[in-house]
Amino acid sequence: MELQPIMRALWRNRTGAVLVALQIALALAIVVNSTYIIVQRLEHMGRDPGLDVANLFTVIFAPTGSNFDPEVAMRDDVELLRALPGVVDATRINSIPLSGGGSSTVYYTQPGEKGREALGNYYEVDEHGINTLGVRLVEGRNFDPSIVRRLPDNSSAFVPEVIITRAFAKEMFPDGSAIGQTVYDGLGQPARVVGVLDKMHGAWVDWDKLDNVVLHPVLTSERFAMYLVRAKPGQRDSLMRLAEDKLAAIDNGRIIHKVRSVEELAARSYADDRAMTVYLSVVVGMLLAISALGIFGLAAFNVSTRTKQIGTRRAVGARRFDIVRYFMVENWVITTAGVLVGCVLALVLGYWLSSAFELPRLKLYYLVAGVVVLWAVGLAAALWPARRAARVSPAVATRTV
Repeated sequence: MELQPIMRALWRNRTGAVLVALQIALALAIVVNSTYIIVQRLEHMGRDPGLDVANLFTVIFAPTGSNFDPEVAMRDDVELLRALPGVVDATRINSIPLSGGGSSTVYYTQPGEKGREALGNYYEVDEHGINTLGVRLVEGRNFDPSIVRRLPDNSSAFVPEVIITRAFAKEMFPDGSAIGQTVYDGLGQPARVVGVLDKMHGAWVDWDKLDNVVLHPVLTSERFAMYLVRAKPGQRDSLMRLAEDKLAAIDNGRIIHKVRSVEELAARSYADDRAMTVYLSVVVGMLLAISALGIFGLAAFNVSTRTKQIGTRRAVGARRFDIVRYFMVENWVITTAGVLVGCVLALVLGYWLSSAFELPRLKLYYLVAGVVVLWAVGLAAALWPARRAARVSPAVATRTV
């Protein structure tokens, strides 16, 4: 089929064709970049935290009575939690990973704030911390119970040893194993690295140092302490209720403030990512639907205004397939014009997004996929009007229109 008759027909009715092509161009630019952002958000939310998130929950308490003895009460509470049927392990901890709240500090490879330095999100746990968190120790050893102690309030004392994540180890000691190496706090106090974790996410999910986690062998002060409990698979929710009831039944000068799953806390931290994903998915769906309606409307209008022309072609021997092909090619020309303009707009929009919001540059295969999708949407939307045109009788050519 020659394109010349199609181009002449489009030129005579160019306003509608130009508007639909522009609609397709804008749709392609927005759909491609929105899809790219959606995939990034999904990957962001789907990262492996290195923790047994699905089976962890936290118990937050508050001292209220004069009979509250911090060390005795917290020790008894943790022992009670560990003894509950279905509990893998429990520990007291200063903050909860993935919760959006925690503590961080700078560590150095040499005293006096010298050498390499890295910011780390630290957690105070006892020898049960690794097992409770569900993290994997890949080098070295766990804390020796004899060195786990409570630091004096308002003290600047440091810990004798630490366990760090692999990501933190690579940043601090890129040339070899971190085991046996020494890290220093801002006051030049040393701590020996005794273990390396495969992976563990810290508190702030949008932090670029999320994998930089350091465990301290510390019995957390009651001012900051909470309990972290790891349940056996499938028993978390029932254990949350049981733990709250058992702890609430003990009168030791504290009350149970709330019991929350780490999964719930993580979901709150990722709430913005989830909302953006849903919003952009709706936008993509609406744009594709609007583009399809625009293409369908133009094709239907062209068929209705060319009824006599179609009948004449049928009368001189055109087959139904020829009529369908004519309108499908016409639609493909309009869609392709919009797609070409849309590719330029998509690249410009992608460049602006990466510059303004520090997002990764748009990958070209997303653009290619977007072009294919818009072509498919355009052809699908035009198919029904094209088939309706093919059903026009040759007798229409003899009527006055």
